[in-house]
Amino acid sequence: MSDVIKLLPDSVANQIAAGEVIQRPASVIKELVENAIDAQATHIQIILKDAGRTLIQIIDDGVGMSETDARLAFERHSTSKIRSADDLFTLHTMGFRGEALASIAAISQVELRTRRSDAQLGTRLVINASQCESQEPDMCPVGSNFMIKNLFFNVPARRKFLKSNQVELSNIVKEFEKLALVNNEVEFTLMHNGNVMYKLMKGTFRQRIAALMGNNIDQQLLPVSIDTSLVKVQGYIGKPENARKRNALQFMFVNERYMRHPYFHKAVMSAYEQLIPEGEQPNYFLRFTVEPQAIDVNIHPTKTEIKFEDEMPIWQILAAGVKETLGRFSEVPAIDFDTQDAPAIPAYNDHVEVHHPEISVDSSYNPFKTQSQVSSGGHGRDHAPARQTMSNWDELFANFEKKKREGLGQQETEQPTDISTPADGAGEQPVLPMGDLQSVYLQLKGRYILSPAKSGLMVIDQHRAHVRILFDRYIGQIHAGNLSSQAILFPEVLHLSPAQGVALQELLPELEQMGFQLANLGGNDWAINAIPAGIDGVDPAAMVQQIIDSVDNGGMPLKKRLQEHLALTVARSAAIPAGRTLQQEEMDVLVADLLRLPEPNYTPDGKTIITVIPMDQITKMF
Repeated sequence: MSDVIKLLPDSVANQIAAGEVIQRPASVIKELVENAIDAQATHIQIILKDAGRTLIQIIDDGVGMSETDARLAFERHSTSKIRSADDLFTLHTMGFRGEALASIAAISQVELRTRRSDAQLGTRLVINASQCESQEPDMCPVGSNFMIKNLFFNVPARRKFLKSNQVELSNIVKEFEKLALVNNEVEFTLMHNGNVMYKLMKGTFRQRIAALMGNNIDQQLLPVSIDTSLVKVQGYIGKPENARKRNALQFMFVNERYMRHPYFHKAVMSAYEQLIPEGEQPNYFLRFTVEPQAIDVNIHPTKTEIKFEDEMPIWQILAAGVKETLGRFSEVPAIDFDTQDAPAIPAYNDHVEVHHPEISVDSSYNPFKTQSQVSSGGHGRDHAPARQTMSNWDELFANFEKKKREGLGQQETEQPTDISTPADGAGEQPVLPMGDLQSVYLQLKGRYILSPAKSGLMVIDQHRAHVRILFDRYIGQIHAGNLSSQAILFPEVLHLSPAQGVALQELLPELEQMGFQLANLGGNDWAINAIPAGIDGVDPAAMVQQIIDSVDNGGMPLKKRLQEHLALTVARSAAIPAGRTLQQEEMDVLVADLLRLPEPNYTPDGKTIITVIPMDQITKMF
């Protein structure tokens, strides 16, 4: 029997390694920019064509390479960063494995020009799919100039799985942000198809954050400074009121290296407990400094998963430091007693008169309306309700016996009629009083609509109900192809970061199909000229910003899923907010529209809209 185990050729072995190290154009930029930083570059220029498919060019002014080093750098496991296994635990550089350049050369056409400061001439090296085609002297500036052409040209299957140019460019921008944020002493330039996306000058960490994420974030940051013998943490955290539901700006670095650390993320989140709503995430930009031997970065090829030797003590130090920062800058709110809907209690000098009236049922009496309810009549902004106080308890029970007799007489003559509403989902479905009787709905805390049902008390979340109604309406209009736009009298101007501008370019066709009309004003400024018809009283710029922030990091979904995703985002932005006081007529329309839907019980993302408190449970309470 012949031997079956064979030694793989270098070209095959390099392609296998490339599959782990180089996943997309953003991976190439990460590896080459990290090498430039290790080479002590003070200015790094990144030039892209077709989101890196055609060309990725990295130019730096670092120390450069000699002729021999330039050729040897493309061999597997060749590096200048470490010499022995012990060096893995005292790393002071970004790279160390010696696999990046070999992996890049295996799946692309590479041209390198490089020169050291002590050399008269540099060298020009051309490599095609791991094969060195030429190497010759060349006149070039000090530093290195890498040109990566036709990425994955010899691996068609890998190239086919690349996303659209907009998606790949968005991933490149995200990787660029991680590298540029922490290296604020290095000047960066990012160009795509001849357009300058970023030009970052040297500055402080805070200045670099504002340059990348927008100047408006500067007012949202609180400085964090922790200095212990175990760890030093410097950086900034966001104010609680600036927390986001999606795509929060969350960056952690250790020894100037970006890391993903869910355990430390929970430490930060623990400090924000009771300060931000459930489901929202705060912004933070934190830089950890520890002894190199106290961490292990050699866990994953991307080097973003890092193991700490003292995770638990650092967790406690981080949580305490963030809490101290929030308290020091008075971001912890004072106790706010709930006085909403509380009746005014009169005080008497001599004595307090106490009445114990009998309770009657009156359909025209709403016990929740102890304050005047001010409504705009549409879906605009809320007006603060004016509180009414009773000057005397006697007024509350004026003509009480008359109302009692009227209520009892009405109960004897009227028989309630219940109509069940079928809907998908588990559990007993609510039953509303409808038909010829006048509907009676009570509003609780400006959030819930209450109504008697056949089996108990039905509770409807008004915001989620409106989200469900608007979502079904938008999806129906998309499928019917009859979406219309509503022009804005004074167009809203939207200021975006380059990363957000890339995401908007990707979403633009679907946004226009839904009724938005946007015009590029140059740079990353956009004018919103029209929004979908039927949306009143919302901030168009905030709504489009929310849509951009809701784009998933892993690339865009299929067109149908994207339409549903955008429809849900628009519905959430335009829906009646929690806390809005509704008139009886508005509640009638809202509930009627909800019950006409095929699935009224749950929102498109599976949250409960309607629940029924059974009569047995109510009875047990008494």
